[in-house]
This record gives sequence, structure tokens and C-alpha cells, in this order.
Amino acid sequence: MVSLGRLGAAAAVGLAATGSSLGVGAAGPAAVGAWKKCYAQDKAAPFVLFAFIGAPMSQTIYGMILMGWINTALDASLAAHQAINWGGMLGAGIFGGLGMGVSAWYQGVIGAAAADAMAETGKGFGNYLMTLGIIETLAILVLVFIPPAFRLAGGA
Repeated sequence: MVSLGRLGAAAAVGLAATGSSLGVGAAGPAAVGAWKKCYAQDKAAPFVLFAFIGAPMSQTIYGMILMGWINTALDASLAAHQAINWGGMLGAGIFGGLGMGVSAWYQGVIGAAAADAMAETGKGFGNYLMTLGIIETLAILVLVFIPPAFRLAGGA
């Protein structure tokens, strides 16, 4: 039972990091291509494109927070000699990590489009950043609402 709870903790950070990797993998090549276009046209290459590349990484941090929360709940159950809600921990890790990971992945897809548009026009950075923030909010909502759902399911 303890191992299944720990698996949930690992899933939280692992799935979130997988999504972050996919997101950076989507935005990075687009930014490199945008910079190439700028260099080919003798235009300044906008440094701010790094913001679009790095944005999906924050979901890994959220996954680490969820991992820590699951491990803390597991340790508290063990210390109190209580039954371990391994199903809740496993579910919280898998579904929480998956929600955060998909958010990161599509944040990278949005970042790719934003990098191309920003390099071409030099305008709209605030709008692009707000668009990234909207999908980031979904990962934050997952982080906020997974713990109460776990407590309602009988967790620590």
C-alpha cells in the first residue's frame, strides 16, 4: 500500500515533467525558427522568445508540490498508524500530474505560435503572455483542487 501511495507521488511529478518536456519541445524549435527568420532578414532576434520556451516548465514545479503533498500525507498516515488511502494518493498523482502535463504541453504549442508571431511582427507580447497564462491557470486549478478532493476521499 505504501508503494502505491509513493507511486502516486512519482506520477504527479513524472507526468507533469513529461508535459513540460513536450511543451518546451514544441515551443523551442518554433523560437529557433523564428530567430532564423530574423537573422535571415537582418532583423534583431527578440530575446523575449525565451519566455515562450520556458513557460511550460512551471507545471513541473506544480507536480513537485503535489508530490510533496502526497508524500507528506503518506508519512502522516504511517506515523499515526492509520490506514493508507493509497487509491486516493495514486489517483491524485496520476490525474493531477496528467492535468498539469497536458496544460504544459499545450502551453508549449501556444508558445510556438506566439514565438512565430512575435518574431514576425515584434508586437503583441502582452497578449501572447496572457494566452499562456490562461492555460497555466488550468494547471494551477488542478493543483488547488486535487488536495481537497483527496481529503474528501478520506485522506489525511
